[in-house]
Amino acid sequence: MSDTGLELGPKALSSSVGDFAQENSDYYSAEFAKIQGTTGFPWSWNTMAAVFGPLWGAARGAWGFFWAFLVLELFALVQLGKGLWGELGADQLARYERLLTNIATREQQAQEALAAGDTETAETALSVAENLKKVAETAQAEAAAAAGESTTYLLVGIGLLVFFKLVEGFYANMVYEKQYLRWRARPSVQSGLSRNGTIFGVFLLVAIWPLTLFRFTVTDPDAILSRLTGGIFGGEIPITEFPIGKEFFASWARLGDEGFDWLAINFGNVFDGVTAAIRAVLDGLEVVLIETPWPVVMVVIVVMAYRLAGPRVAIFTAASLAYLAFMGLWEISMITVALIGAGAALCVIFGIPLGIWFGKSKRAYTFAEPVLDFMQTMPAFVYLIPIIAFFGTGKPPGVLATIIFAMPPVIRLTALGMRGVPETTKEAAIAFGCSKWQLLRNVEIPLAMPSIMTGINQTILMSLSMVVIASLIGAEGLGALILEALHYAAKGQGILGGLAILVCAMVIDRIAQGMYRKKVAGD
Repeated sequence: MSDTGLELGPKALSSSVGDFAQENSDYYSAEFAKIQGTTGFPWSWNTMAAVFGPLWGAARGAWGFFWAFLVLELFALVQLGKGLWGELGADQLARYERLLTNIATREQQAQEALAAGDTETAETALSVAENLKKVAETAQAEAAAAAGESTTYLLVGIGLLVFFKLVEGFYANMVYEKQYLRWRARPSVQSGLSRNGTIFGVFLLVAIWPLTLFRFTVTDPDAILSRLTGGIFGGEIPITEFPIGKEFFASWARLGDEGFDWLAINFGNVFDGVTAAIRAVLDGLEVVLIETPWPVVMVVIVVMAYRLAGPRVAIFTAASLAYLAFMGLWEISMITVALIGAGAALCVIFGIPLGIWFGKSKRAYTFAEPVLDFMQTMPAFVYLIPIIAFFGTGKPPGVLATIIFAMPPVIRLTALGMRGVPETTKEAAIAFGCSKWQLLRNVEIPLAMPSIMTGINQTILMSLSMVVIASLIGAEGLGALILEALHYAAKGQGILGGLAILVCAMVIDRIAQGMYRKKVAGD
């Protein structure tokens, strides 16, 4: 038997609804029985909901009802406000008055020119005055037409308010009956009248309705707010007389500049050491990829792709590298590969251990999650500011910007994979005598490897997306080619360069993913 009010019987239903509604229980018992016994629209009317609107929903805990009709009634009240005190056409009327002043000035200029015997200047001033009179007539007509719309706004507002009140009255009991059924399943659902809910609903109405009505119905609300609040809100008082907002921004910006300068001066050796280490890695990669003849590098990469990922990946790699070579993009493509490779490799080297740690320690992940959120959500261009301040410009800073931007996915997905290892599997391995190192190496990492490889894939793709951005701070390669194409609107050059970046990233990703799939298939 389903747990519905009708199947309880009339007496049981009345008792249950009485426990739920508390106030006006007989009324709600009859209305709920009517709703549950009607197949079509029940036509159940609630006068209190129609009169008090959103406040009824707040008192009864029907917060969906509250928010919906809070917005709808506010919309109707805005139309009423425009019709009653909206001063429609005030902008056009002010424009009309400004035009009259300008016309009077032009006519005065014409009289002075005639008195001085300068007929040409007088004719010009009179001609301008005549044109302004035509514009003024148009503005006056628009002001009159706008002022005449106040009755329309008033009638529309009254109509909407009455309509919404009718909807509230007919809809409230259906909403409350559904809340009653939820209360039957979960007694934690609010029942009866809530004093706290009513107070909170009144607070929300007072906080939302007056300011919104003021903003949408009063002419020049910013100037009025500025006068009422002494310049805290609005923009009439100059910022120099009341130093808020922009002054706070400027002072904090100066503190940020001083902080960056202090770090750059006092820890310059550390930043120089990091730059030197990354430059050494890049120089080594570029020697191998650029200084070596490109056919030799191509053969080595294709053979490596064949051995690690299979013949299909090897064929794709050969075709991709041939495209780079025959398009004359080999050298700058290898610079890009070095940047992507160095950035992605460092992300993997540091990201996987961090992901393993965060996957095994909830406390560590709790502290790290806001940092990872910051790294992923902060716009990529913002990373370039501290990078330039601490590390200057060039390729190493581009790699560092790539690391900050591309490391979070491999950390998050590694931690996710580690947390996804079944506890029963770990308990069985420990029961067979696995040490912590053996458990990590032989059980947890292999089971988490699909998630880890997905993280590596995302890191490679995000490293790719930073190539063009890093070119803004002097990182060379295909990113600089794309930047030049953007600067000169060279469409063909941009498309060919973008395809080159694409194939570089796909080759790296296909080799990494194919290596893992081949290993799994071999096992």
